[in-house]
Amino acid sequence: MSGTAVRHPVFARCYTGVSEVLERLGLAERRRELLAGLSGRVIEVGAGNGLNFAHYPPAVTGVLAVEPEPELRRRAARAARRAPVPVEVVAGLADRLPARDRSFDAAVASLVLCSLPDPVAGLREVRRVLVPDGRLRFLEHVRADSPGLARVQRVLDATVWPRLAGGCHTGRDSAAAVRAAGFTITALDRFVFAGIPTPISVLVLGTASAPPAG
Repeated sequence: MSGTAVRHPVFARCYTGVSEVLERLGLAERRRELLAGLSGRVIEVGAGNGLNFAHYPPAVTGVLAVEPEPELRRRAARAARRAPVPVEVVAGLADRLPARDRSFDAAVASLVLCSLPDPVAGLREVRRVLVPDGRLRFLEHVRADSPGLARVQRVLDATVWPRLAGGCHTGRDSAAAVRAAGFTITALDRFVFAGIPTPISVLVLGTASAPPAG
């Protein structure tokens, strides 16, 4: 394994098929909501197979899409060629982003904080590359409110799920991680995707701001 690669080839193929189904069930609309209003330079952390790319608004002048898994990165590169804005797909890890300090106006994290070894460390690295008052947009599945479903998530996360799903954890509190990394959450929508409670269907869609200069 190289310093910028995380290889999960079986998961990558499965994820691609599942993600296309989820897009048709309504996730594409949530991606459009996630990216609406962005402008300037954007870094996308954990770009996966590039499903966000089609939804970037024209005010975005360029996207640096960071993806460590080689198969997903190849698929993202193909999606980048069809994107309405310039997208560069590169290898990299969330806790060592290939970017200079304060070089991006906004950052995007979608369905990635669940799989980072240390979400707070990754989000602090995102803060490093954002300009003061830069924006973070995030769309993540999170810990359920229901005690029964939350118990199922704990069991899955302690046993088979991370090994089967590329390091994914079903029951993380991603909003808490965003706050712990020093961001201020300015908007947060919590919902059950497609109205069907499952260990990975409780999602949050949010906006946060980086600390201002000084």
